[in-house]
Amino acid sequence: MIMKSVKLLPIKWQGLMVLSFFIFHFSLSYAQRIPQAIEYTEIYDFLEELTTDGVIRSNSAVKPYTRDYIARLLVEAQSKDSLLNRRQRDDLQFYLQDYALECDTLPVYSSYGHRHVTQWITPVSNLSLADPSLHILTKDKVFKMRVRPILGMDLYVNQKGLLQHRWFGIDIQMDIAKHLSIWGSIRDNSWGGQGMQGSKIHYGWTRVGETMVGTPALNNIPGVQYKEATYGGDFSDSRGGLSLYTWWGSIGVQRERITWGDAQHCSNILSAHNPAVPMVTLQLTPCKWFQFDYFHAWLPSNVVDSTYYYVERADEGVETRQYRPANKFMAANMFTFMPCKYVQFGFGNSIIYAERNVQAAYFIPIAFFKSLDHLMTKGINSENQNSQVFATITVRPTDHLRLYGSFFLDEFNFARLKPSNPERNPISYLVGFNWSGWPVKGLALRGEFTRSYIACYQHSIKVLDYTSNSFNMGHYMGDNAQSIFVQLSYRPTRSLRLMLDYTGDTKYRAYDYIRNYIRSTGGTEHPVLAQKPFSEKIWRSDIIGFHAVYEVFNNCYAHVEFEYSNIRAFAPTSERIPAEDRGWYADGTSMNLAGDELKNYYLNKYTPVYLQGQKFTFTCGLSFGF
Repeated sequence: MIMKSVKLLPIKWQGLMVLSFFIFHFSLSYAQRIPQAIEYTEIYDFLEELTTDGVIRSNSAVKPYTRDYIARLLVEAQSKDSLLNRRQRDDLQFYLQDYALECDTLPVYSSYGHRHVTQWITPVSNLSLADPSLHILTKDKVFKMRVRPILGMDLYVNQKGLLQHRWFGIDIQMDIAKHLSIWGSIRDNSWGGQGMQGSKIHYGWTRVGETMVGTPALNNIPGVQYKEATYGGDFSDSRGGLSLYTWWGSIGVQRERITWGDAQHCSNILSAHNPAVPMVTLQLTPCKWFQFDYFHAWLPSNVVDSTYYYVERADEGVETRQYRPANKFMAANMFTFMPCKYVQFGFGNSIIYAERNVQAAYFIPIAFFKSLDHLMTKGINSENQNSQVFATITVRPTDHLRLYGSFFLDEFNFARLKPSNPERNPISYLVGFNWSGWPVKGLALRGEFTRSYIACYQHSIKVLDYTSNSFNMGHYMGDNAQSIFVQLSYRPTRSLRLMLDYTGDTKYRAYDYIRNYIRSTGGTEHPVLAQKPFSEKIWRSDIIGFHAVYEVFNNCYAHVEFEYSNIRAFAPTSERIPAEDRGWYADGTSMNLAGDELKNYYLNKYTPVYLQGQKFTFTCGLSFGF
């Protein structure tokens, strides 16, 4: 009957009818396909604990999770109440209140306290005020809405002085007819204090000629794009999106931070280290053991296009050119398989391209983008765009133990596999483990090791680097670097997490990726990819930290941290080769700094002034939202 009715309609309505059929006829009651921001680490850590303990089964390779997915995992855990201890049951009930709308109900007063709820019943809807969020649920449950204020402050104190980070805003989430989710948030941020003088916590500074240039610092603090200001540092963070969904998948437009690849400390595939970017997204979940993710993103390049500019009237009879940034785009997909509760693996590929306009070929979700790139560029003998291949795997050989790893291949040539070839393919790999819940419930030991070879994440064409807003989208340490992370954490009571961790990061000799062989004045060949990786360190960071986080009520948490850090730089004693970074003049020609001058250059380039040297830093904060 459906197909006959479609044939009777005008041709232009047939596509709409088919779309409506799939979206509305086959839908279930899952609601609010809204991403849960990955900055809200407490819920992700709790779900990881339950997964490692064997209570639930979750896809840890792709984040953020959607709120409805988190609600389903919590409900699944509730059905296995006998596997939980008392603290886990308290945590479970606590988090279920935050995801009440996703379960078609409103938050209610709970016996564990710490919340105040006022509820009104109108002829058409129920409203509640809690946490202090406003929740709206119509009686027919076709409209749901959550409005939450955002407010917070962190204070940092060390020998360099005081830093203050303040933010405020609002978060709005709506679900309409169980098929359309709309959400948006704004956070206005301000960094200030005497410790900001000559320093911004997200950036180091390096001298190019007579100009000081900000470069992303080598730390795991999510990157931002500051506004122009002569004091401190201000930036705004506006996120949101629209998602059309049914039980088997969703398609949408959003601006959110995302991370791909199993990791506890920092992923080497997509780490969310860069500011959030706008993207078109597709997610398919046709069954419990398979998930497909795709996005096409618009990336800020921070590279000037000398052929694209506005003409501004700066003075009477005077016009100046305001040059615009070059276009930059990214397409990526990930196939994730969960054949059983003990194994999960995924693989995918991506491409960074910098054409004048978006290319329709890269909107094909299930595609090998390198092949498409060859089709579109090789015919004119031009340089390829920048494509990548990656894979991730998690193995849970027994309850309480999780082993995982990720592999990122930035460029590959079979000839480099020969023992006689000195060049190496630019790759990155990550391995880690998580031992949780035995012999003491709530106790977890984690470890992670990452290595990235020379030129990984780079490209010989600057605009095609694996970056957005100049921040590396993979591991924050970039190429020719390694990172070690070890953490012991304990959850003694509801919503309280105590952590003791160590992070050791090392950066080795830094090169710009120049594709062809480079000859020095003596005629010696110095290919960048033939240089020995991890040979001479130029920068080192050792950080030991204690962290305590307590979530007073849903999305409101207090935290204190105490860290000892020792961040220093070193000067290589070997001869500089062409393309090695030992300082640059304003015209782009290279310096050849040495000794203390070179140490200071590396230290200032990779480290904010506030964190340089040996420091004891105390941090405390309170936030509504995150």
